[in-house]
Amino acid sequence: MEACRLTASEAARLIEKGELSVEDLTRSCLTRISERDPAVKAWTYVDPDAAIRRARELDKIRVARGSLGPLHGLPFGIKDMIDTADMPTTNNSPAYFDNRPSHDADCVRVIRATGGLVLGKTDTVEFAAGGRKALTHHPMKPGTTPGGSSSGSGAAVGDFQVPLALGTQTGGSLIRPASFNGVYALKPTLGVVSWSGARQYSPSLDTLGWYGRSPKDLTLVAKAFRLPGIDDAEPESIGALKIGVVRSHNWSHAAAEGVEALELAGRRLGGAGATVFDLDLPEEFSALNDAQWAIMTMEGRAQFLAEYLSGHALLHQDFRDKVENREGITPETYLGFVNLAARCRALFDGLFGGQLDAIVTLAAPGEAPPGLDTTGNWVMNAMWTLLHAPCVAIPCHSGPNGLPVGVQIVGPRLSDARMLAIAEAIAPALDDKLVA
Repeated sequence: MEACRLTASEAARLIEKGELSVEDLTRSCLTRISERDPAVKAWTYVDPDAAIRRARELDKIRVARGSLGPLHGLPFGIKDMIDTADMPTTNNSPAYFDNRPSHDADCVRVIRATGGLVLGKTDTVEFAAGGRKALTHHPMKPGTTPGGSSSGSGAAVGDFQVPLALGTQTGGSLIRPASFNGVYALKPTLGVVSWSGARQYSPSLDTLGWYGRSPKDLTLVAKAFRLPGIDDAEPESIGALKIGVVRSHNWSHAAAEGVEALELAGRRLGGAGATVFDLDLPEEFSALNDAQWAIMTMEGRAQFLAEYLSGHALLHQDFRDKVENREGITPETYLGFVNLAARCRALFDGLFGGQLDAIVTLAAPGEAPPGLDTTGNWVMNAMWTLLHAPCVAIPCHSGPNGLPVGVQIVGPRLSDARMLAIAEAIAPALDDKLVA
């Protein structure tokens, strides 16, 4: 098997045993990028020579020290609205085309400090918020969106160009591309991973997470970021799990293949021994997508004011409209939705306990839609982002065009470690690639 096709956890094990060098893994990824990126266009910046130099240094460290950081030698793609001191951070905006930050974002510092290798920057929707779309194509179907705003990150991991990549989510920008590209992703609880050094859109929603090709990959990164409880998490048994199937108040937006995916997930989980039941959410939750939109829109006004005043001509009309409040969000509307979100967070957390371990729901309405003028609908993600809940995307099914359709498991706030353990237990029953 080519090294670039290894999962991150497989590669980490081989590197630790001395059976795979960081240089060989990095060269394999760079070869894959050279072969595939002219069509996929996942990357905005890669410096192969710098990557090889860093890989050789990491190989020297492995030989000299013996003990390694949890991410030692693993290449990462970094979404191009997260600051890197040695690479441009363009935000996919004309105003930042030559932007060279002086410092790494905190998340990048954690990756480097625990042995990770920053391979390059991945394309994004402008400011991860609107405006210009990424140039990235779906790896399996050119001319089709890979999702967004974490377009390049999701596509690069799905296309075996890099084993791990950082993404962000304000609405559905992490989980939806995972579904479209057939990979795994974790959107953590809000605030457990530092946002410092990433471009802000909505402070009460913006969440930083990552992509991998297995639940173990996600856990490996979670340990580097010291997510609460991650070192003490116990393995889960699928036969002991109680899982609620949630169609939510947004079910009318599900495509036929989305309906099939969630029904299939329920059958497979039940067949594997889990206790599976339909779960209806309280009626108050029906307004959460509207609340997420209003809160995001109101908070975005402040975040783009500086560009509006200092670089108006370079700012996409999307952002001018946000600053000018073309949506007409009033303070009363904003505060009403903020209070609704607070109530629903407590209600949602209260659902879990002895009778419910996790919920399973759609990660996207269906497979990726055609065209690069859209990144797909985040209707199946917005409420979970607003609830600050941890979400784990798991591949499950495929649609009429043969493209992936995923589900996600969601739990109460700060249950990230347990959701990852549950994902590891249930993935063999859900993921088409693993189902016997």
